[in-house]
Amino acid sequence: MSRVALVTGGTRGIGAAISVALKNAGYRVAANYAGNDEKANAFHDATGIAVFKWDVSDYAACGEGIAKIESEIGPVEVLVNNAGITRDAMFHKMTPQQWHEVINTNLTGLFNMTHQVWTGMRDRSFGRIVNISSINGQKGQMGQANYSAAKAGDLGFTKALAQEGAAKNITVNAICPGYIGTEMVLAVPEKVLNERIIPQIPVGRLGEPEEIARCVTFLASDDAGFITGSTLTANGGQFFV
Repeated sequence: MSRVALVTGGTRGIGAAISVALKNAGYRVAANYAGNDEKANAFHDATGIAVFKWDVSDYAACGEGIAKIESEIGPVEVLVNNAGITRDAMFHKMTPQQWHEVINTNLTGLFNMTHQVWTGMRDRSFGRIVNISSINGQKGQMGQANYSAAKAGDLGFTKALAQEGAAKNITVNAICPGYIGTEMVLAVPEKVLNERIIPQIPVGRLGEPEEIARCVTFLASDDAGFITGSTLTANGGQFFV
C-alpha cells in the first residue's frame, strides 16, 4: 500500500504544488490548511486530495488533526512542514504579537507537528520529514527579523532531529526556496519584482512552485535514504552557503 504523506499549508502556493506532486508520485496525501475554506475546498475538488483544517501553532489541534488523518487514511510516514506566515515590519516597529505569531507558526509549528508523528515513525523504523525553510533564514532579510529567525531555527531543528532519527531510518531534511512565483510573491508590484528582486537572481526569473515540489518528492523517496540533516537550496543562484 502506498505511503501516507501530510503537507501542512498544503492547499495553496508551494504547499499545493507539493501535495499534487506527492499524489502524482503515488502517495496518499492529506493537505492541512489553517483558514481559507473556499480555497481549500476548491483545491480538494480540483485534485481529489483530502483536506484537513487546523492551526499548526496549536499543539492540541495538531494532535487531533493527525489522529483524524491516521484513522481515515493511515499512519503518517512522510511529513512536510510547509505552513508559514509573514508579519513583516522593521524591527523598531515590530510588535510582540507580530513576533510571536510568526515564531509560533513557522518554528513552533514544526515541533507541534513533528512531535505528534515521531513516535510512530520510530516504532515503524521509517519516516521522512521535510521542512520548508527559506533563503531568508540563511541570509536574513530587512523587515523580517521574526520570519528570518523562525526559518533559521527550522534549520537548526532539522540538523538536530536528523541525528536522533538516523538510527531509526527517519530522515530529516530542509529546503530553502528563494523567490518563488506564488500568489504572495506575485502580489508584489511588478516594478519592484522587475527592478529589485529578479535582477538579484542569476537565472533571471522567479522559481516555480513545482520546482520546490520536485525537491520534496525526491527527499521523501527511498532514493534519498542516505541524505539526512541536509539543507537543499533552491534559489536560482541568489545565495550560496
